[in-house]
Amino acid sequence: MTSFREATAVDQNLRAELDAQWAVGDKLHGGYLMAVIGRAVAATAPLPHLVAMTTTFLRPPSPGPAQVEVETLRAGRTAGQYRARLVQDGQPCAEALVTQGALDAAEPFWRRDKAPDLPAEEDCFRLPATAPGQPFPVPLLDLVEHRLDPAVLGFAAGEPSPVGRVAGWLRLADGADWDPLSLLIATDPAPPVSLTLGITGWAPALTLTAYVRRLPAPGPVRVVMHASEITSGRMDETVDVWDSGDNLVAQGIQLAAVRVQGSGTT
Repeated sequence: MTSFREATAVDQNLRAELDAQWAVGDKLHGGYLMAVIGRAVAATAPLPHLVAMTTTFLRPPSPGPAQVEVETLRAGRTAGQYRARLVQDGQPCAEALVTQGALDAAEPFWRRDKAPDLPAEEDCFRLPATAPGQPFPVPLLDLVEHRLDPAVLGFAAGEPSPVGRVAGWLRLADGADWDPLSLLIATDPAPPVSLTLGITGWAPALTLTAYVRRLPAPGPVRVVMHASEITSGRMDETVDVWDSGDNLVAQGIQLAAVRVQGSGTT
């Protein structure tokens, strides 16, 4: 098992070794690739924490050596903006706009939403990396425990839900606590909403924007993900991530490609 910190490490020249374990099927996980980019930006930035990242995924890289190129757009006192690109074999694989800042664990000045009311972590179903009838293995699930709310598990019994919701608990399997970079994994949880609707197969992210709101408390996080619509072979997914102290710690919104059987689109 490769820890998250090891798997996202970059050297002084911003070179990375992409780890095959952090994958969905044979494709490296989008949140993992964002974290590698974020690690490289943090190595060049004076401010300590990732607070926002928008990433466009151009082509899936393979496990192995890769390079991150970082350009400083503005280095301010409270925020710095950067453009970063993940390159492999001379080809750009992902391009990101990144904002760095300084996060804390202070109470919010104002909040609207409350933490989701989910069954206890031990009462939720842990997704296996491999299972009978599963369309492809998900090695990521050996590294990041995903325990789903039983209310969203109908798809596993051949009874898809029309709700368009995924909810559950996430925990790093090596026992590490979440931090601003690893929360990028939580903004892209499994399974995609499309699977709960009965659409099998890969749902690759086209673009993903993540916001990190505060330093997370120790322990697992809860995620709730919704989709609004699947149109023209594309699906939106909006994710809220809450820590063990009932604090909203990260948010994500992505556009993903899906193949709806008989639609002829991807």
